[in-house]
Amino acid sequence: MAEVTTSCFSRVALLILYILHQSCVSESTLIFNVLSFGAKPNGVIDSTQAFLDVWTAACASSDSTTIRVPKGRYLLRNAMVFKGDNCKSTDITFRIDGTLIASSDYQILGQASNWLSFEGVTGVSIIGGALDAKGTALWACKLAGSTDCPSGGATSLSFTNSKNININGLMSLNSQMFHIVINGCQDVQIQGVKVNAAGNSPNTDGIHVQLSRNVAIFNTSIKTGDDCVSIGPGTKNLWIEQITCGPGHGISIGSLAKDLEEEGVQNVTVKNAIFKGTQNGLRIKSWARPSNGFVEGVQFLDVLMFNVQNPIVIDQNYCPHNINCPAQVSGVKISDVVYRNIQGTSASAVAIKFDCSATNPCSGIRLENVSLTFRNQKVQSHCANANGKIIGTAQANSCL
Repeated sequence: MAEVTTSCFSRVALLILYILHQSCVSESTLIFNVLSFGAKPNGVIDSTQAFLDVWTAACASSDSTTIRVPKGRYLLRNAMVFKGDNCKSTDITFRIDGTLIASSDYQILGQASNWLSFEGVTGVSIIGGALDAKGTALWACKLAGSTDCPSGGATSLSFTNSKNININGLMSLNSQMFHIVINGCQDVQIQGVKVNAAGNSPNTDGIHVQLSRNVAIFNTSIKTGDDCVSIGPGTKNLWIEQITCGPGHGISIGSLAKDLEEEGVQNVTVKNAIFKGTQNGLRIKSWARPSNGFVEGVQFLDVLMFNVQNPIVIDQNYCPHNINCPAQVSGVKISDVVYRNIQGTSASAVAIKFDCSATNPCSGIRLENVSLTFRNQKVQSHCANANGKIIGTAQANSCL
């Protein structure tokens, strides 16, 4: 007879016990503690399997479930996928009082797309805690131009094809690449999240949203080396309010026109935002190539800028580093974009740049009470193929 190891038996036994004794637990919410599944809060012993096992147990229940992660540091060495395919529960909460840490060896996650990935889940909440992806060594490798480091890197937290998602009070530190990605989801709320990475960390977007609808981001602070929030194709009904950005590359819709067939971006609102020393403020960007994509119904409201390099930008000739630029004309149609109550200081004389498509000019651009200065002087603006109007105060030599 084959020998069964103690650790394997313990995991199986715990799963069976939790499932069989559900009636002994609170009728309202079942509580699973990762320590009971073998997780170690010392930051040294790998707890990957324990987290996967507790997820399996939670999914096996049809009741509301809380997964408790007590104080401590939990090493999650490998990429993990939490799948909702066989989940009976539509209400699973991760309540994290500790810190989840990745391996300091960036090669382990460097080839993975995601570190912690939720796929096809419903009703998952992540409350509190911190994710430390240990990305600084990988950034240094990339910035040094070494051929030995992975070309990509892992997103710290990803939700794909999921719905009714809540992320509240989470901190994301030093992601290898993107911090949080919402892809193909609906009904998502992100609140009280803090993102922290160095200003020169490459491709470390704070929150990326694409192919998703009904997403709300509230009361969030993002310090990173790329876009604080990046908004990709297929994003509809996105609300961002009370967000602080900097360092970083601002809040960007795009880049768009990566593909000929591309879903549009609709109904995006950014309200009560603060930008501090960022490369950009409010940006819409698309490559100069054919595309059936579009951007419509965007509002930028009540925004403060402090020493922002490019406060207001529409760039339909986007080509970072001017390498392999398509040198065509953007097919993305941009319309009905409102900038209202935008105030503060620009780090450059030209604070408003509308560089739109020659074949699909921007339309319905509105500047309402825009007051930006550069070294206590009125800022300049530059327009190409942009149509719109100014309402109220516009402390800029407007080109609309």
